[in-house]
Amino acid sequence: MPKHLISIVGPTAIGKTALSIKLANYFNTEIVSADSRQFFKEMSIGTAAPSTEELASAKHHFIHHKSIQDTYNVGTFEKEALLCLGTLFKKHDVVIMVGGSGLYVDAVTKGLDYFPEVAGSIRESLNNQLEIEGLPVLQNRLKELDPVSYDSIAIDNPHRVIRALEICIGTNKPYSSFLNKKNINRNFTTTTIGLTAERDTIYNRINQRVDIMVNQGLLDEVKSLLPFKDLNALNTVGYKEIFNFIEGEWTLDFAISEIKKNSRRFAKRQLTWFKKGENTLWFDYETPFEDIIKNINTH
Repeated sequence: MPKHLISIVGPTAIGKTALSIKLANYFNTEIVSADSRQFFKEMSIGTAAPSTEELASAKHHFIHHKSIQDTYNVGTFEKEALLCLGTLFKKHDVVIMVGGSGLYVDAVTKGLDYFPEVAGSIRESLNNQLEIEGLPVLQNRLKELDPVSYDSIAIDNPHRVIRALEICIGTNKPYSSFLNKKNINRNFTTTTIGLTAERDTIYNRINQRVDIMVNQGLLDEVKSLLPFKDLNALNTVGYKEIFNFIEGEWTLDFAISEIKKNSRRFAKRQLTWFKKGENTLWFDYETPFEDIIKNINTH
């Protein structure tokens, strides 16, 4: 019997974690996380990592297994996740994968794309431009050179923007043109489940989640990470905005409103990425669990 990976995708705050646990319990199996922000043990509240109770209700892998000071990238994750799946498939016919990081999901299910080598001086020049002129200038440049990438990558992450730009400049081709060229055969089949909702519902759920994070102690979590604020892992929604408040640049109310706004933008990019998956089975987030199971079993 072929081994089967059930991959759950969708925008932030849509209910992926809850569904993954229900599926793991239904199939008596384990969960692999493909959420790149939840890898880091110092980042819990601001990444909406599974709670202690949720972690106890099904065995999870790749949650809080790294430190923000560790060097970790999607290539390393692909290798480690495939090794983990190889071990899990010795015990289980079905394994659940869940996460909103499209590149990390695709690395496991499809393999990473190949990008040509480009001159290191290009990245150096872009880093200098970032330092002097700021991120918006680079974002606008990417929008001109590759609007597809502008709409789909983590546009608020300087590392991702510079990576896309250096490929655009070094090859004279859009970064997005190199994506989805490489489909590697895996020794398991994958069914991808997508959760979605009307835009207003998604945005309301995001706003509510941010309020919950604040009530859970997001401010204290970010304060504890202030000495590490320049690390790439912390240049992310929910942390950078609070850093601006702590350093006196913004009021707390404005920082919270910016977290909500940037989270909504992030959700929009997630949907753009995941909607490219032609074989994804999409469900409204309120679809009864029994209906989802029925679809999986007949797919």
